[in-house]
Amino acid sequence: MSVRLREALREAAADVPAYRVHERAVRTARRTRRRMAAGVAAVLVLVALVPLVGRGGGPGPEPTPAGTDGPALPDRIGLPVFGALHATDRPRLGPASLIFSGQARGLTGLLDENGTIGIVGAEADRYRTHEVGYEAPAGEEVLLSPDGRRIAVPGGSSEHPRIDLVDLVKGVQRHLPSVVPGSVTSQPAGWAPDGKSLVVRDVVPANPEGSAYRDVLSLVRLDGGGAVRLIETEQLPIFGNPVAFSADGSRLAWRVGDKVLIAGSDGRSISSFPLPPDTGLAGKGAWLPDGTLALVGRDPDSTRWRVRHVDPATGRDLGALALPAVTGVTTIRLLGWRPDGSALVVAYRPEPAAPTRFDQPLEMDQRTAYGNVRSVAVLALVPGAAAPTTVLTAPEQVLAIDVADQVVHSGRVRDADPPWGVGGRFWWWTGLVALVLLAGFLVRRVVTRARGPRG
Repeated sequence: MSVRLREALREAAADVPAYRVHERAVRTARRTRRRMAAGVAAVLVLVALVPLVGRGGGPGPEPTPAGTDGPALPDRIGLPVFGALHATDRPRLGPASLIFSGQARGLTGLLDENGTIGIVGAEADRYRTHEVGYEAPAGEEVLLSPDGRRIAVPGGSSEHPRIDLVDLVKGVQRHLPSVVPGSVTSQPAGWAPDGKSLVVRDVVPANPEGSAYRDVLSLVRLDGGGAVRLIETEQLPIFGNPVAFSADGSRLAWRVGDKVLIAGSDGRSISSFPLPPDTGLAGKGAWLPDGTLALVGRDPDSTRWRVRHVDPATGRDLGALALPAVTGVTTIRLLGWRPDGSALVVAYRPEPAAPTRFDQPLEMDQRTAYGNVRSVAVLALVPGAAAPTTVLTAPEQVLAIDVADQVVHSGRVRDADPPWGVGGRFWWWTGLVALVLLAGFLVRRVVTRARGPRG
């Protein structure tokens, strides 16, 4: 290169404006970081909000809408949606109107054989689920408290059996260890009317080999006030279920084999009497307002069921109540009494494919077994009516249900709008995955810009 050419190039370069590479790169990096922060913040807001927007997840507890009177029974229930919130998730559900279980979609899983419980809010159709882990029918092994605030679920292991009390208002679980030494199984059997005590059934080995077992029924005070042993006997197919409390909680009735036993809340035995074939203690609502005790029985050679009442002191039959019979069912179970004097019952619709004959004698526990039931419904038996009134319907393969006592006693029924679409947990995980993908994309852009153009 000649001297003249070199000088010409220097003069031309001196006339070109300076380009501040470092300052421009710093500004670009700052702008990219601000955009990344804004994007991450937006996704975090999305993650926080999406559980609230899905119809399947539902909002948190709301004030009772104008014109309503509080907890009520929905006139129909649906199934838990995919990604439904769990019982203890936020926003809290609050008191429930009912719980249900079965073999329908949303109630089964790969690891929890028919062990998912559906939960419906007391004043609106906000659904939650709770996984038990194995088949545990609602109203038999999983029980809703009288005020709908808690569910009692069998839990623990054979070495450490317990009852799990799931608080739907606070979103916490309390573990209630077995009060019976040597117990291998604990199951809830009945709530006291005030919700302060729980009847628990324990199974205890009767010999070191474990070839025989004993059943123990105890009334456990949930405030730490100890327990009262009600009965202990050799293991029987039907034991302690259902347990029915009188309205004031002073007396309990339960079934053991082919007998009904009655005791005081202090454990003092009051009376017992035998049951005719195809007859059982009516249910948790078996005590009538007049102090008599209701039984349910099947008419011979039919599937027609009636509610009768007996003298609890002697078992003397006082005749059938002036309530309509329920036909075409495997059995009925009495939930309680409404202000108008009608009885609210669960009716078990038979499974057509079941080989069992329901117009023939059959153990009561087999009449509610999942394999023999197609669906359930809640009926009102109004005194003097010609036929029952259906107040709640459920999808097929919803096979068991329990209703909060306060909902039964209110007598209120509301128009239901079960959830559809996907639930809050689906949206939460979708938002989380979106956050991860967006963060990875933005980090990749920052790295690419920092490296500069290739070539």
